[in-house]
Amino acid sequence: MEILLKGELQVGGMERDTQLSTQFRNIATIVMGKTINSETKRPYSVGMIERLMREIHFSVDPHDKPKKQAIQVIRELQKHYPIKRTPMRLKLVVPEESLPFLMEKLNAWNAEIVSQDEYGNQLVALVCEIAPSLFRDCDALVRNYHGRVEILAVSVHFEKDANVDYYDGNEDVVEPCHHTAELDVIKLSERLQKQSISTVNDGAAEKKLNAEVVEVKLNKCNTCHVFILGDIKQYREHFKSEWHKCNVRRKTRQLPPLTAEECALEDTVF
Repeated sequence: MEILLKGELQVGGMERDTQLSTQFRNIATIVMGKTINSETKRPYSVGMIERLMREIHFSVDPHDKPKKQAIQVIRELQKHYPIKRTPMRLKLVVPEESLPFLMEKLNAWNAEIVSQDEYGNQLVALVCEIAPSLFRDCDALVRNYHGRVEILAVSVHFEKDANVDYYDGNEDVVEPCHHTAELDVIKLSERLQKQSISTVNDGAAEKKLNAEVVEVKLNKCNTCHVFILGDIKQYREHFKSEWHKCNVRRKTRQLPPLTAEECALEDTVF
C-alpha cells in the first residue's frame, strides 16, 4: 500500500517516446499559431516549425506546460530565423486632440495602421496591428487619453477573413510555373525526347533526336501550395481529392496547408 501511495508510475520506453513526440507536436502547433514569417508575413507550417525546433536542438520537458515551452521556443527561434509573434488587431478609439501623440507612439512600436475613421463626437477610431507584448502598454496609453481598446483579432495571419462560401465557390487561380519546377520540366523534356528517337534510312542503325519542342504545363493549387503536372482533367481531379478538401477546411480556419501524408495522418487520428 505504501508503494502505491508514494511510488512513481514507471513508463516504458516506447510509451515515453510516444508521449514526447506528441508533446513536441503540440508545442510546434502552438508556435505555428502564434508566429509568422517576418519577411513574408505568412505563417509557417507545423512541419517547418518542427524542423526548425530540431535544428536548434530543442528538447521537450515532460513536466513543463506546452504553452510555456512554446514561448521559449519562439524566443530561441527569433535568434536564428525570420520569425516573429503574430500581431494582434486592435481598434483604438481616442479623442481627436490625442491622435498625434498616439500615432507617434504607435510608430515607435512599429505598429501597422490598417484604417482610420471618424467616430463621432470628436473621436477617431484607429484599426492597427501590434505585437502582443505591447498590448498592455497600448491599453494603458489609450485609457490615459480617455479612450478605449477593442480586440478585433487575437492573431492575424491573413489580410482577409476566410469563409466556407468563398473557398467553395472559387477555385484556385491557375498559374503557370516557369522557375520553381524548371528542373522537373527539363528532366521530363529529356525523357520525352529520348522516346521520340526513331530510326531512319529504312532500318539503319543510326538514330537522331526529334527536335520537337515539348511543352509541359504546370498548374498551381494555391490551397495546397503545390503544382499539378498534367492536363486540366488531372488538375480538376486534384480538387476532388481528400487532400485538397482537407486543406480547404484548414484554410477556412486560417491554418496553413498540410502535405498529402500529413492530411492522411490527420484523418487517421481524428
